[in-house]
Amino acid sequence: MKTKRFSFLDSLEKMGNLLPHPAILFVLLIAILMIASAIASHYGLSIDDPRKEGAKIAIVSLLSMKEFVRFATHTVSNFTTFPPLGTVLIAMLGVGIAEATGFLSTAIRALVLNSPKKLITLIVVFAGIMSNLASDVGYVVLVPLAAMIFHSLGRHPLAGIAAAFAGVSGGFSANLLIGTLDPIMSGITQEASRLIDPNYVVGVEANWYFMFVSTFLIAFLGYFVTEKIVEPRLGKYQGATDDAGKIKELTPLEKKSLLLAFLGLGVYLALVALCILPQDSLFRNAKTGSLIGSPFFKGIIFFVFFFFAIPGTIYGLSIKSIKTSTNVVEAMAGGMKTMAMYLVIIFFAAQFIKLFEWSNFGPYLAIQGANLLKSADLNPALLLICFVLISATINLMISSASAQWALIAPIFVPMLMLLGYAPEVIQAAYRIGDSTTNLITPLMAYLPVILAVAIRYQKDTKMGTMISMMFPYTVVFLIGWCALLYVWVFVLNLPVGPGSALEYVVKS
Repeated sequence: MKTKRFSFLDSLEKMGNLLPHPAILFVLLIAILMIASAIASHYGLSIDDPRKEGAKIAIVSLLSMKEFVRFATHTVSNFTTFPPLGTVLIAMLGVGIAEATGFLSTAIRALVLNSPKKLITLIVVFAGIMSNLASDVGYVVLVPLAAMIFHSLGRHPLAGIAAAFAGVSGGFSANLLIGTLDPIMSGITQEASRLIDPNYVVGVEANWYFMFVSTFLIAFLGYFVTEKIVEPRLGKYQGATDDAGKIKELTPLEKKSLLLAFLGLGVYLALVALCILPQDSLFRNAKTGSLIGSPFFKGIIFFVFFFFAIPGTIYGLSIKSIKTSTNVVEAMAGGMKTMAMYLVIIFFAAQFIKLFEWSNFGPYLAIQGANLLKSADLNPALLLICFVLISATINLMISSASAQWALIAPIFVPMLMLLGYAPEVIQAAYRIGDSTTNLITPLMAYLPVILAVAIRYQKDTKMGTMISMMFPYTVVFLIGWCALLYVWVFVLNLPVGPGSALEYVVKS
């Protein structure tokens, strides 16, 4: 049973769960959005576009005949081009083989039996943060695996989902290495900074020091919130327990099959390494020779499919859960069956997100927030923290980090540079706000994935359940990360990256 110590979270969950099923919720949001856009358009709501002199961003009525035709003719493409759709389905084909043959469950049992139980939560959160190197694989692979691991330990599967989701999404910008997001962000920041200083250069490594340390901070905070707030509130898992809490030792055949599977996986990884390690490899970035922005990372889901399919097939053949090629196809089909609810939810979610984009409400509200901050007379530290909070708020409406930064960087970077902040510091502050509210925004593209996994373990999981479960992470991450930023910049005066300045001196 759930404890009653977290009355605010319980109230938040109850209010959230008054909402209908997520699929119906998105239908209602579409209706509200259409009506609101029509009213705003009728009254001529618009704002100056900072990206183009003399241009304006006006709210578009989604109830006009032109937009209705656009919606009707793009309904299919809105769904089929929704970013997570293909990624999730292809990954699940491979995961389906690994799951149906018993490879995943056996590998997890081996992990649980041989790992310090007290470190599992920390490992899951840390793995979630690091998974961002491989694009969005963490959402598709790590979240379901974390639920299975926690379930195998007799712990609540939703706590595992929360820990993994917190690392993957809440710690989105943090990493020990420079990831695929860094060149995108630095490029946008550099262009925005050149509105003030035409020769300013923002390197890919501009935030590396700060994000390196942030990885350990977010991993610890994610561990703390999971262990001390989220899991105690969830209480004992009331669903099917199977072997949870009394994990069986591996049989000799399982050990042999697992060893063969991992040997096969090792050979596969060696072949992948041979494809990507040579400096002249076609899987590397043609311009820089780096893996950043390379075909390898762009096609990572191809490699993820075989990462699960190969060891799953080898394990199945060894343990006799696969006897014919038909069994492999059936295993993949079984993986697709588990995605039925996800497909229903994501159909309506994709329509809402696209319509919200067409309405121009996102950029309109973002620029209004920027103007509000610009007009405030705040001290330097408080101003930077307010910028983090505004970025976090905007992220609730524009979930793409690069799209949001492309929109608001031309506003905030020049503004804060004129107040003495270096672009690298401004970018670091933005990345904090952008990451922390990923966990509670309905516009997060992978939220339907998380919901679908949660529903497999707890049928009555609704939007309110997810928001109340992830809300403590957002609050703690925001406070902890802002505190680190304050100490880093205003107390220790440390560079946020190699050669990155903290202050910008306006040239006369």
